[in-house]
Amino acid sequence: MEAVFWGCLIGGALYAIISALLGDLIGHALGGILDFLSLDGHPWLNPTTLVGGITAFGGAGLLLAHYTSLGLAAVFILALAGGVVIGGSGYFLYVKPMSESENSIALSEKDLSGKIAEVITAIPSKGYGEVLVKAGAGYTNQIAASFDGDDIPGGSRVVVVEVKENTLYVSKLDPY
Repeated sequence: MEAVFWGCLIGGALYAIISALLGDLIGHALGGILDFLSLDGHPWLNPTTLVGGITAFGGAGLLLAHYTSLGLAAVFILALAGGVVIGGSGYFLYVKPMSESENSIALSEKDLSGKIAEVITAIPSKGYGEVLVKAGAGYTNQIAASFDGDDIPGGSRVVVVEVKENTLYVSKLDPY
């Protein structure tokens, strides 16, 4: 049984090292040949969860076998329970929160209404310029036109009044 525990521990550790260092390279090289192994229907069968549990099973089995006087069946059951707990913890503490996190940095132009911006390319009364708007943790450059029909020089602070047809309609912000 010790060979099984060593195999699980070493196999899990090697999987972690190889996937961390060469995961993308191997995935692109194989070009989807192993897609049939995908377990998309069961999110708790994520490779991170499974391999973490198998590695924990092997490590716990080795520790229990060497440092306790428990019988083989008890060691196996406790190691299996440890693997399930570690794998489940990995799923609930890492895999599930990451799968529910936002994975897009896209912004909705409608969310820019009411935002303060700085004109970086002058906006003529009957034309378009460019503004720099803070969006989320960064900044975005957007095409802008004058809402009031006034010329707005570069460096001016403006407020976005409305957004339509991928253009921000802005009005000069009066300093108080």
